[in-house]
Amino acid sequence: MRIVSVFAVGGLALSAAACGEAPSDDQGAGDGGKKYSACMVTDVGGIDDKSFNTSAWKGLQAAKAENSNIDIKYVASKAQADYEPNLTQYVNQKCDFILAVGGLMGDATSKIAKANPNQQFGIVDAKVPETNVYPMQFDTAQAGFLAGYLAAGMSKSGKVGTYGGMKIPPVTIFMDGYADGVAYYNQAKGKSVQVLGWDKAKQDGSFTNDFGKQDEGKKVGDTLVAQGADIIMPVAGGAGLGTTSAAQASGGKYNTIWVDVDGCESTQNCPAIITTVVKNIPDAVKEAVVKAAGGTKLEATPGFLGSLANNGVSLAPYHEFDSKVPAELKAEVDKLKADIVAGTVKVTSAAQPK
Repeated sequence: MRIVSVFAVGGLALSAAACGEAPSDDQGAGDGGKKYSACMVTDVGGIDDKSFNTSAWKGLQAAKAENSNIDIKYVASKAQADYEPNLTQYVNQKCDFILAVGGLMGDATSKIAKANPNQQFGIVDAKVPETNVYPMQFDTAQAGFLAGYLAAGMSKSGKVGTYGGMKIPPVTIFMDGYADGVAYYNQAKGKSVQVLGWDKAKQDGSFTNDFGKQDEGKKVGDTLVAQGADIIMPVAGGAGLGTTSAAQASGGKYNTIWVDVDGCESTQNCPAIITTVVKNIPDAVKEAVVKAAGGTKLEATPGFLGSLANNGVSLAPYHEFDSKVPAELKAEVDKLKADIVAGTVKVTSAAQPK
């Protein structure tokens, strides 16, 4: 998970070999006419982060499945310094569509896109000034709001937690929605469930400062549990797996809410995942690439904005918790979703895409 304004760039010279490549069966061009090449640069969490990088690659795979004339490949950034050379590498390879994954890549994408105005780019979780970069953004505060309400209703301790990978808008937007959902529950029910790990008013809280190190995620999660939280929502990419695995090992002492892609489909920790705040990156990426391959011009304004109304964001099924979530609470979450879509309940976050 990441996104928007911080966009840095950092270390290592690079070659395709150094950066990691897509599986060989997704690299080749095949026979026939000219292929449409869609090339993806991951953020530092890697292709198997069970989160936004994984989701974006799934979208490219789906585009290829729909249109066999589309060729796909990716290169994995090992450090933020890899962003610019990785993007430039694909410009030099004359990829038709170059996808940057994650808001941290905003500055690098903007720079390379400005230098190559005839190259089509796409970016997940950011919007940059260049009109040749198609933005795919998500109002995850809306689905996070539902998750916060659900967590408050499920908590036995009266304390729920959340933490992020970095304090950047694509992360804090989840946390804002979660905190407001808990507050909405408290107001509706006359309760006082406490949110640990994030203060929306101060825009400050707990962070791993990393999207890949599971031990850092476990450390932050353990601290929240020690403070009394019995449900935790990590917004930290692969680092959050440190918390989901520890929650599963706890035998039900505490549980989690995953983000980005359904945790019961993407991780081994379904028994400890109540639901997931889903960011429908796969469909957004697939639609963009299929359209572009078919000759449609991708307009940077408005780009794509995922919401509850267009299924760009959602709550995943409850899976193994389906029988544990009270029917009344399920109905309240469903009603809350309808009210948000209708506009009768307003969800706000300073990090919402503009």
